[in-house]
Amino acid sequence: MLCYALFETAIGWAGLAWGEAGLVAVHLPEADPQIARRGLLRRVLGAAEAEPPRAVRAAMDAIADQLAGKPTDLTGVPLDLSRTPEFHARVYEIARAIPPGETLTYGEIAERLGDKLLARDVGQALGNNPWPIVVPCHRVTAANGKLGGFSASGGANTKLKLLAIEGAKAAAQGDLFA
Repeated sequence: MLCYALFETAIGWAGLAWGEAGLVAVHLPEADPQIARRGLLRRVLGAAEAEPPRAVRAAMDAIADQLAGKPTDLTGVPLDLSRTPEFHARVYEIARAIPPGETLTYGEIAERLGDKLLARDVGQALGNNPWPIVVPCHRVTAANGKLGGFSASGGANTKLKLLAIEGAKAAAQGDLFA
């Protein structure tokens, strides 16, 4: 059975959905908790609202800390990878290792996967990331210091906001959208 819960952060209401194997989805903060609930439930059909178990509560607290600007290690948050293609899981593993305040490019991740021509595939995998923040896809940028896309609500502006909260050098650059 899949469950979910909403929680308040410094920048709005976020949500987590989980099953026995770990988190199945993270919904980035919205100004209104009902919008966050609807957005999460669109991605996790049939999930029931529930009191989060200790591990999920710890993930909520860590995400809230991260969004309040406190550097937090989210690499130990358990993820349910059972619905995740192998290539995506490899991309997510590399992205999870990017420390707060730092970035890699799509091409750098592709090179770590063994083929720089996989950069578009890396972007597609990150565009389908069910665990934003926990799998910090916002820390992956385009070549030449450009911001690149972001499929979450608010798009590139949300990505820039998350990078700014973390104090990333990329967020201080003025030409990220060029």
